Amino acid sequence: MNKAKTGWLRGIVAAGVFVAGIGSALADPIKIGIANFGEHPQLNASIAGFKKALTDAGYVEGKDVVYTESHTNFDASLVPQMIAKLQADNPKLIYTITTPVSQIAKKALAGSSIPIVFSAVTDPVAAKLVPSWEAGDEGITGATDLQDVAAVMAFAHKLLPNAKRLGQPYNPGEANDVALLDKVKEAAPAAGFEVIPVGVDNVNDIQQRIASLAGKADVIYTPSSNLLQPAIPAVAAAARQAGIPIVNSDDDAVRKGIVPASFSVNYTQVGINAGKIAAEILKGADPKTIAPSRPAYEDHAPLINKATLKAFGAELPADMENCNCFVD
Repeated sequence: MNKAKTGWLRGIVAAGVFVAGIGSALADPIKIGIANFGEHPQLNASIAGFKKALTDAGYVEGKDVVYTESHTNFDASLVPQMIAKLQADNPKLIYTITTPVSQIAKKALAGSSIPIVFSAVTDPVAAKLVPSWEAGDEGITGATDLQDVAAVMAFAHKLLPNAKRLGQPYNPGEANDVALLDKVKEAAPAAGFEVIPVGVDNVNDIQQRIASLAGKADVIYTPSSNLLQPAIPAVAAAARQAGIPIVNSDDDAVRKGIVPASFSVNYTQVGINAGKIAAEILKGADPKTIAPSRPAYEDHAPLINKATLKAFGAELPADMENCNCFVD
């Protein structure tokens, strides 16, 4: 074989190896880090929804995308370490769940070129994650769990028509809780409620602070707080002892018979909303151009546990017997 033919064949083989190398590289799955605050039904549902949305967008887990999940068991001091570990894996995107995790991640990943998609954040503007409800920020946007607060107040009034004072426990140190309290104060008067706030910044103070609402509140609304929701059994025990029914922001506690009722956002849908945004970013969209999403009204649902309602000293109004919103 002459030198010309030999060189030509070598070129073809080399080109084949090069193309095969490119094909292999392109076949490598995309890495996505998932930074969760802790194990909780709402937060876990937002992860499931996120993955579902990406699967629906063509990113099959294990083939097109791989996830590295981590959480800190609701210990904020461990969040920077968690973010650093996820960053070291050089992911294409990091999905952050809850306001504290998202705030720390935004600061830690600034200038890293790793985009952040958040979820389970009530007010990303108040939390300074984005500049407005109309746009994302540099490298970050996401899906909120902002409830239709006016609808929550209307439901609470319908369930307990004689209630006039609404107790609102909240964590003064968490932007989500403070922002939601402001929204409750705005919406409550239209439903005939006076709002009685009570600050709770430590789980060890729950019993005392909730007990302080005895004789001052006729119903308690517990928000999607990272301090209060993981400790909802303690909140409910204190409220039950004080004889104050609870309307919760999470329906899992209603299904378990811990609290009487909820008017809640579907957190699977919150995760789906976040996953759709992530798919856009993976396809080249700039997070800055994507406004944070909010749950639609139809993404909310009421739920009542009749036996638990009775245990809290309240009766179901006759006009709610046909609401088709009960769980045993």
